[in-house]
Amino acid sequence: MSSLSSLPFSVGKYRFTPLTRSHSAGHHTASLSIRRGQGAQTHDRVYTFKPEFNTPDSALMYAAAQGRHWLLNPHSLP
Repeated sequence: MSSLSSLPFSVGKYRFTPLTRSHSAGHHTASLSIRRGQGAQTHDRVYTFKPEFNTPDSALMYAAAQGRHWLLNPHSLP
């Protein structure tokens, strides 16, 4: 398995980093890191999404879209 990340983006006190992990079968899983805080007070949550994708770019775009959706509705992710 290998991992890729897209350019992170920040909104207010949050930093979003879309991630993808490739599997041996040629599928890719999307993940999203949502980080806030600084130094010893940093809090980071990583969400992994169920759909699998054929390309790493599509997985990264999905993860970034989930981050933008979370900004509009913070209760959308558990």
